[in-house]
Formats: sequence, C-alpha cells, structure tokens
Amino acid sequence: MNQSGGNNMTMVQNRHIDAGLTDEQVLEMYETMLLARRIDERMWLLNRAGKIPFVISCQGQEAAQVGAAFAFDRSKDYMLPYYRDLGVVLAAGMTTKEIMLSGFAKAEDPNSGGRQMPGHFGQKKNRIVTGSSPVTTQVPHAVGVALAGKIEKKDFVTFVSFGEGSSNQGDFHEGANFAGVHKLPVIFMCENNKYAISVPIEKQLACENVSDRAIGYGMPGVTVDGNDPIEVYRVTKEAVDRARRGEGPTLIETVCYRLTPHSSDDDDRSYRAREEVTEAKAKDPMITFKEYLLSSGVLTEEMDVILNKKLADIINEATDYAEKAPYAKPEDALTHVYGN
Repeated sequence: MNQSGGNNMTMVQNRHIDAGLTDEQVLEMYETMLLARRIDERMWLLNRAGKIPFVISCQGQEAAQVGAAFAFDRSKDYMLPYYRDLGVVLAAGMTTKEIMLSGFAKAEDPNSGGRQMPGHFGQKKNRIVTGSSPVTTQVPHAVGVALAGKIEKKDFVTFVSFGEGSSNQGDFHEGANFAGVHKLPVIFMCENNKYAISVPIEKQLACENVSDRAIGYGMPGVTVDGNDPIEVYRVTKEAVDRARRGEGPTLIETVCYRLTPHSSDDDDRSYRAREEVTEAKAKDPMITFKEYLLSSGVLTEEMDVILNKKLADIINEATDYAEKAPYAKPEDALTHVYGN
C-alpha cells in the first residue's frame, strides 16, 4: 500500500489503484460478482419451482473467484474451476445464457450438451477445462496442462481452484508435489469456505491454514481475506507474474464463507448455527465491496440501480431462452461414449 500523503481513509479509497487496478476494472469486477450472485439467486428460485434439478451455490465466494480470475490473461491462460466457480467462468467469458442452458440441461449447454449436472464447467473457446464430479480431480489435470505448456514452450499459466475439503484429497497432494518438483506455472487456489459439506474446518485440518501445506511442496503459500477481491487480485497477480517468470507454482488460500447450504439437496441447519450464518452475512463481499466502491467514488447508488436493472434484464432473457430451448435427443446420450 502506498503510504505517501493523505489520511488513512484516502489510502483505503485508493487500494485498487495501489493494486494496479483501474476504476473501470474494479467496476467490471463488481458487475461480474453481482451477475454471479443474481444468476445464483435465480437458480435457487428455479430449483424451488421445480424447473431445474440442482444448484451448487457460489454465494459468499464471488470476491475470491472474480478477484483471482482478473489476475489472468483471459486470451491465453487456462482455467480449471471447481463446481462453485460461477464467478470464475463468467470472468473467463461464459455468458448468462450458457449458464442457464446448463441449469436447464438443454442441448445447447456448452459444458456437456445437457449431460452433466450444473457446476461441471467446460468450454474450449474460453480455455475452461471440463470438470468431473469426484472432487479434486481437476488439480492433477491443471498440473498436466501446465506441464504440456512447459514442454511445448508455450506462454500460459493454469489456474485451479478447490475447496478446503479437497485440500485433504490425494489428488491435491500429488498435483502440488509434481508442480513443485517441476516448477510448473500453476496457481492453486483453495476457496476455504469453512465447511466440507457438513464437516467444519477444525475437523478437517491439523494445521492452522491450508496455505501452511505449501512449504512441503517447495512453493510459496499465502492466506488472504477471500471477501476482499482487490487483495485476492493483488496476491494472485503476484503469483501469476512469478509463474510466468518460470519460478513455479503458488498455493493461495482465500478465506471466505459459504452463505448457502452445500447444495439445493442439503439442509445446513443440522450442522451450523443460524447465528453463525447471520454473522457471516454481515460480511458478505457483495455488501462490503459495494461500500468500498461507493466510498472511493467509483460507484454511485444511481449507477448501482441501473446496473441491477441491466443484469435483471440479461438474466430474464437468458432464463426465457433456456427454458424454451430444446432438450438433447435421447440418442445423443451415446455421443462420445462409444467409438463410431
């Protein structure tokens, strides 16, 4: 942070400038976070109305997702997101209509043609590498993509995200070890939302932070406030620049909170107190980031109203389109399963 001149409030108001972000970029960040939240909220309504089968929510994690995604070169870097990463894939170039087609499991769904559950993101044109249902399998894939790039002397970095529960899986440890040994350009981001479904963090880790594990794999590890997209961007950008210089991988832990149940099939009242959730909602990054942008003069309440109306129109149009779009033909279920 720049310490020269001005009072503390001035410095707080200029934090995005100090991190290398323009006013336009932080407004785009906010719009992407808000779009992710509004799509997510619509998905819950559609699920409860019996129109879509499943929701796995990003609410509470948008700041970590979008802050990190903005640190990459979206024209060449590869993203291997996990199932909550709606903010990441929107930042990478997926559209609201494409997300809705996935939710309704329609033939035009770019992820899988309606075959997979929502949250299984994959889109070749935006270098989003398709994910699978078993958690953490995307980690060794990200390492493999980075290895291929290094062998072929291509200039790209891979990003892979996962929950803190995934950081206890063998896939994470094997992937991190391989990336560390071979100094591969991989950014590992753990979105620590405090719960692996119903298992709280204190029953998952013996160490204090997920990032403490980095030293075992010969890479830097950093823990950052996952509710602060500017700080997530700053830390991720440093890691990306380091990876591009050939200095190897980084493990970033973004500490956030899952504001919803694990999924639309979960009842979180059985394992966490309502007071805890209420307290977390007071620190909702959608609220705190908006307050920052208002205080810095980048956003006004009038601009926010206009933006919300714009996003509502986009989501309404996308919902109508996806609901009316055709399902895949039954025989399409065999596509890419058997040889011709």
